[in-house]
Amino acid sequence: MTAPHWVTRVNLRFTNKLMVLLSDDVPPLATLHHVGRRSGRRYRTPLMAFPTERGFVFALTYGPDVQWLHNLESGPGRLVQRRRVYALSDPRTLTAEDGRALVPSWTARVLRLLRCDDFVELAAVRV
Repeated sequence: MTAPHWVTRVNLRFTNKLMVLLSDDVPPLATLHHVGRRSGRRYRTPLMAFPTERGFVFALTYGPDVQWLHNLESGPGRLVQRRRVYALSDPRTLTAEDGRALVPSWTARVLRLLRCDDFVELAAVRV
């Protein structure tokens, strides 16, 4: 289940702008820097990023059809967490079970309640 469209609009207009101010410093928040595949415009998207052996895992609370993921499938991106910069590549879709196993237990419980079953893992290299 994905978040309702009105939540998406509120987040894009207000919440994301506030979250970007905190996301470089307050884990599990992170700032994703990516370029629009059609527009060429630069974007900064606040996300919750959880480290894995391969890189980072992200819960797709809006579902798998999010623009930032499409942009990363088309080109490179960078993630800033704790003021450390990582180059991201090679997105891999995960099952709900595999994705929940990679996030902290408190997060997995909340995501289960929200019926979030979509996860993606990206390879990361510190730059």
